[in-house]
Amino acid sequence: MDKVFDSPAAAVADIPDGSSVAIAGFGVTHRFPSSLITALRDQGARRLTVYCNGLGVPGQPTAQLLAENGQLAKLVASFSSRPGPVTISEEQILAGELEFEIVPQGTLVERMRAGGAGIAAFFTPAGAGTLVGEGKEVRDFDGRPHLLEHGIRTDYALLRAWRADRMGNVQFRGASRNFNDSFAKAARVAIIEVDEIVEVGEIAPQDIDLPGVFVTRVVVGTIHIDVGNLPRRAARSAQSGRLYADKPGLTREEIGHRVAMLVEPGSIINLGAGLPNLVANFLGGRNVVLHGENGVLKYGGFVTNGERDPDHHDAGGNFITLEPGASFFDSVTSFEIARSGRLDAVVLGAYQVSGQGDLANWAVPGRPGGGIGGAMDLAVGARRVIATLEHLDSKGRPKLVEECSYPVTAPGCVDVVATDLALFTRMPSGRFRLDEVARGFTVDEVLGLTDMRVDVADSVGVMQDAW
Repeated sequence: MDKVFDSPAAAVADIPDGSSVAIAGFGVTHRFPSSLITALRDQGARRLTVYCNGLGVPGQPTAQLLAENGQLAKLVASFSSRPGPVTISEEQILAGELEFEIVPQGTLVERMRAGGAGIAAFFTPAGAGTLVGEGKEVRDFDGRPHLLEHGIRTDYALLRAWRADRMGNVQFRGASRNFNDSFAKAARVAIIEVDEIVEVGEIAPQDIDLPGVFVTRVVVGTIHIDVGNLPRRAARSAQSGRLYADKPGLTREEIGHRVAMLVEPGSIINLGAGLPNLVANFLGGRNVVLHGENGVLKYGGFVTNGERDPDHHDAGGNFITLEPGASFFDSVTSFEIARSGRLDAVVLGAYQVSGQGDLANWAVPGRPGGGIGGAMDLAVGARRVIATLEHLDSKGRPKLVEECSYPVTAPGCVDVVATDLALFTRMPSGRFRLDEVARGFTVDEVLGLTDMRVDVADSVGVMQDAW
């Protein structure tokens, strides 16, 4: 059976109005099926329901093209907004023109995997006790609340891979496998664009990542994003820091340094985007294994200059090097690692942390939806959750609060808080204890900027002395 189509336009020509379409692609621009997306935009099908991690960045051939062309009726995604200007899709959500359902990343791929496997529903701890769980059935397993989530089937899937043969057997490359497997299995018609099509038999059986039974159509991609000019997530300098009454707290880099010293040698850890990424700079020589929820284990440092491999990136979109023993896999496997307790620690950024250890890091008031990504799955699965943040927000309000006013990512999950002023450890009592302060600050000064009730260690150390 020959599944090759002559062009992306031909491959999407029969997608009708009102279809449900799963669209692969990670972060803001990484490995979207740009040729198929552009062809679907030009084809013009309307009232589409789109399932994806996020629509991607405007100004590039990502799924944002479909929103900008007014083709979407509903969006089911892990990201509706990211830092930066408000997108057209966000404006449509705010105006009530685009229905939006936010889904944790691990739940999204598991719902797709379940749908493709003929499993109607399953229970997961991700999202329990949060806005995501409102209106859903909750059941306790081993003393923990779990949400009932339903499998997803879609009409179509638009996918992206390295190469395929004429029977639709697919081979991925590097960390670009992510959602493609689960999305393909959930779809009635899975359409995949590739860099190269080979004859049947040219891909060795053991090198086939996705068997052709799950793939309906194959086409060579015609639109490629230049990885050398990929848009980058806006980030403050690692050397930047804040002043508190004219005294400097730790820089962002120094917060990363302090947190790195909390990680035991030989640990398997996940680093969230932004400030947590800086922890990686101080893990050298300690045999720490880094995990990325896009599907990579045992990556190394970040590539900031020189040649960058488009398929070697972490979940934050940073181009990465690989350590001996590194491996790649799909996002289903990645979240199996996250939820099953195999991560010794996860380091996440935060908007707020409450006195009960609640973490809030996915939604900002005034923006529609938010950006959950993999945080909910990571927070409920890791053996230890470390929250990193500056002590006050940009308006001078405490981020360490008795009760979170921002939407919660996971209740009672935070074990350690590291800010630019102090280090707190959550005790068996459930309360946090102040263990260290930044050099030049007193305990009373830190407590005066902290809006949660905390205990104080008998001997409070200095953060900088820990490295």
